[in-house]
Amino acid sequence: MKQVFLESHNIKNPHFGFGQFNYHLVKGLYNANIEDFKMTLHVKDSSSLRKEFGDYFNYKKYYSFRRYPFFQIRKKYAVWHSMNQNIKIEPHHSIPYVLTVHDVNFIDEVSNDLNHDVNVRFQNKLNRSNAITYISEYAKVSTHQYFKVPDVPEYVIYNGNPIIDINLSENFIPTLTTERPYLFSIGEFTERKNFHTLLEMLTHLPEFDLILSGNHETDYTNSKLLPIIKKLNLENRVHITGKIGDLAKQYYLQNCTAFVFPSLREGFGIPPIEAMRFGKPVFLSNNTSLPEIGGKDAFFWNHYEPEYMAKIVEDGLNEFSKNKDILSQKYIEHAKSFNWNEAAKQYAEVYRSLL
Repeated sequence: MKQVFLESHNIKNPHFGFGQFNYHLVKGLYNANIEDFKMTLHVKDSSSLRKEFGDYFNYKKYYSFRRYPFFQIRKKYAVWHSMNQNIKIEPHHSIPYVLTVHDVNFIDEVSNDLNHDVNVRFQNKLNRSNAITYISEYAKVSTHQYFKVPDVPEYVIYNGNPIIDINLSENFIPTLTTERPYLFSIGEFTERKNFHTLLEMLTHLPEFDLILSGNHETDYTNSKLLPIIKKLNLENRVHITGKIGDLAKQYYLQNCTAFVFPSLREGFGIPPIEAMRFGKPVFLSNNTSLPEIGGKDAFFWNHYEPEYMAKIVEDGLNEFSKNKDILSQKYIEHAKSFNWNEAAKQYAEVYRSLL
């Protein structure tokens, strides 16, 4: 039986976007019950995956030294899928190769010099590709804007929503809560997530608290967020939870007044559709992939002046309150349209096109 190699070692990072993508696509491929080819997962620790998926997949242990040419994997798989565009692990042989592009934000965040190592490595991955998948139209357009894309089949396959069923018990309460109405956001605390604009906006929304979740052990937190919280006397209104599990995330989404996401750059942006799954209004930056993912019923900020942002939230919540049942149902239906099982079937068809 032909074998497809999934370079999936970022599955080890469940609290980050790449880790989420790897896990949910792998789970979707498992649910697809594929019988005409066998898949191999490249992972550092396969124990939990073996418990969940058994021998449906083969498993190859990840070693960081595989990034060096002499130690490259030499088995000639029928298809190789590089699941994340920044991966340094490459096959030794020239074999059919699928590349998934999540975003090219490194052009802004690392260097726009196309001779920079990061950009050269990405261009080389494009050059060796026999098929390219993108997680959004924005990811595709921006890749063509900055790089030379080979004449190979290209596919836009949207990520799925990780929250299909809401399984939150009535008795569950996370460690950190507030009794006041609150706005919620989640993501790694970096300049790109733009969380500091929410703090400044909050001064114009005195009736709300703000809960922020995600990896907060960053320079951005210490050098920007915490000083602003102190300066604006928001210590009792801004609640930073750190990384949270699925149940805590569901609790905050279910009980928030709205989800707020002022991110500057997103290749896809899963948190907004997670919030929509709970029928919540979402307020998003009007840039990169977010208009595409948020859809026509989301609310958008065109810039980040605090009073303006607060006005968009106030007006949006007023509109939502007038049509709550209708809009909530629209949000839920929109969120359910992003499905990992359907996405996995589309990836399987890409593999088959190269087998």
